[in-house]
Amino acid sequence: MSVESYKLAAAQRALGFVEPRMRLGLGTGSTASVFVKLLGAEVERGLSVLCVPTSEQTRALAASFGIPLTTLDETPLLDLTIDGADELDGELRLIKGGGGALLREKIVATASDRMIVIADASKKVEKLGAFRLPVEVVRFGVTATRNMIEMLAADSGCHGEIALRLASDGTPFLTDGGNYIFDCAFGQIDDPESLDEALKFIPGVVENGLFLGIADAAIVGGPNGVSVIEAHYGESQEAV
Repeated sequence: MSVESYKLAAAQRALGFVEPRMRLGLGTGSTASVFVKLLGAEVERGLSVLCVPTSEQTRALAASFGIPLTTLDETPLLDLTIDGADELDGELRLIKGGGGALLREKIVATASDRMIVIADASKKVEKLGAFRLPVEVVRFGVTATRNMIEMLAADSGCHGEIALRLASDGTPFLTDGGNYIFDCAFGQIDDPESLDEALKFIPGVVENGLFLGIADAAIVGGPNGVSVIEAHYGESQEAV
């Protein structure tokens, strides 16, 4: 079995949570893309859904499969968002934003009654932080903002390289909202809540990739099959 097969297994299980006439949020990233393709096949077979994509990349993919699309302005309340994660722990705290869509992903997820995360087993960690934490920032005063991130992150016990994300041509990567992203190599994050709160104090920070208290369940595909982790914030419970 391969990582791709684990992603497929998780996405297939997530499809079982989709009901006719649901308003869905569609995530961004490699695992979320697998789900979008599966959903497109169901739409072709007659499933009626209305979807809000979390990025222009996902919008284009969903449209190519004929999935009916809307916006949060037109449909501000969603039933369910299904998205991937770069890391998740046993309390369903997440790091997201590797694909650069963390702001729209967080807006869509919090506009939904439920958020289900789909991932392969390599994304499950004891503690967050091996994956660099993305922090989306406005372009004005970017050096000052970076310095504030470094200072306030240190107050939360987090230290490490804070690097401006670059596109393939060497220019600064731009999000769909036209912002920059700093990727922060903090290593193990002992207190994600403290770090999240600190980053929110910085005026130049638009959003960060810590998704805390947002996911309701995670579907994780791995060599032993698919497990479902339900959120109980403060404790975790797994069921196969």
